[in-house]
Amino acid sequence: MRQSHDLTTDRHPATGCPMSGAATAVDDPMLYSDGDYQSVWQDLRGLDRLSWKQVDDRRGFWSVVKFEDAHLVLRDAETFTSERGTMLCMLGIQDPAGGRQLPATDPPRHTTMRASLQKALAIKPIERQHEMIREHVVEALEPLADGGTFDFAEAMLALPVAVGGTAMGLPRQDWPELVRLLTASSAPDDPDYLLPGGTQATLDNAHRELFAYFQDIFQERRKNLGDDLISVLINTEIDERPMSPGEVMSNCYSVLLGAAVTTPHSPTYVLAEHMEDGLLDEWAADLSVTPTATEEAMRLASPVSHFMRYAVTDTEIRGTKIKAGDAVAVWFGAVNRDEEAFPDAMTFQLRRRPNRHVSFGLGPHYCVGHNVARVTLRIVFDELLSRFTGFESAGERARLRSNFISGYKHLPITARTR
Repeated sequence: MRQSHDLTTDRHPATGCPMSGAATAVDDPMLYSDGDYQSVWQDLRGLDRLSWKQVDDRRGFWSVVKFEDAHLVLRDAETFTSERGTMLCMLGIQDPAGGRQLPATDPPRHTTMRASLQKALAIKPIERQHEMIREHVVEALEPLADGGTFDFAEAMLALPVAVGGTAMGLPRQDWPELVRLLTASSAPDDPDYLLPGGTQATLDNAHRELFAYFQDIFQERRKNLGDDLISVLINTEIDERPMSPGEVMSNCYSVLLGAAVTTPHSPTYVLAEHMEDGLLDEWAADLSVTPTATEEAMRLASPVSHFMRYAVTDTEIRGTKIKAGDAVAVWFGAVNRDEEAFPDAMTFQLRRRPNRHVSFGLGPHYCVGHNVARVTLRIVFDELLSRFTGFESAGERARLRSNFISGYKHLPITARTR
């Protein structure tokens, strides 16, 4: 393994630890839209220690890029808290959702908040929604049948809001605007969504509009409760009291954002990377591989690029001393390509077993909607590959400019019906 001093280094002022030159770019949104982010991850995995990125005179963070280290951070909620912020865009800012929103709450409170949603999103209830999900998938893919240019990425970005919007009882006419706001909130640096006031103004505006929207929905829904996910949240009790309106709205946002960032990018990644190498034909010839191939798509797409934690106490990972209060970012795409955990990690293997990817997270914050995502993705791949063949690029593709989401915003293609 390469030593960290093989790369250009600076010093972490608190610990004297080397900081790799590669790490200076790891949080740059442009790296993931226009750069070679996989090479940066590979360089960081080659270090014998964690790397430190100094953002400015008062903020910085450690990068975790190895499978074993990711397990240490994400499973240990006592040492690494979620309540101070989970995304680098909030580095150094106390997260107002801390203790109120599922991803930004530590156990045991998190466990109580999660229980009702986990029951509603368990595999049996989701399997009962199989036909609803399939109808949305077929509708999303239908324009591809006319033989013209079809922006596959745009269709995939809209799909989870259709599925989630149905499960949450959100009016269909609201879905396109929700897609725009959710994408803006996860990719506020992207020029398609960036407002004149800059990244923070874009993020603030998206959050403000989404929370105002869910406030209106909350006011209506609590008068007419049903079996939808928002009603489940309204009926959830924490500390022997109902969730507050703010907690309900915050978790509505969290659930829909989770769907919007995890589901679209695996199918788009597969088409973007494997349209012309025969993988899709091999997959289509044996759709029984869809369960394992879907997991492999999730591994290599790694739609969520990072999640952040803060150290509660002094600790040590891979020989690196981490002080209480230090931020630690786990880079999922790098972890999912760790050769020590995934032999021949850069190769898409339709039948890879085992496949312990971390694309849905780890530990207490393992994605509560993973069943919905898995069922939706399997349906997408089965319907796509059973209905269409001869996929070809039909224009310029474009990736989202974001250090939080790894995926495409535009992927024009053509295909033939089978």
